[in-house]
Amino acid sequence: MDWMIIEPSLESRLKLECTCRGIQEATDLGQMQALCVALTRQNWHQSLLLKQAVHHIGKLESEQLT
Repeated sequence: MDWMIIEPSLESRLKLECTCRGIQEATDLGQMQALCVALTRQNWHQSLLLKQAVHHIGKLESEQLT
């Protein structure tokens, strides 16, 4: 399951750090609420998609073994 190991580039890690710092510096409650709602919805969707993808990959791998 080496394909599940994530090795982000330095550029990707720095971009994430900038985004996180921007969020930490935010002071507008309405913007923070909207961001939290959007992230919660996105996380829910990605979680379902990832679960479905891993199940599909497992199914394909088990079919290869037979």
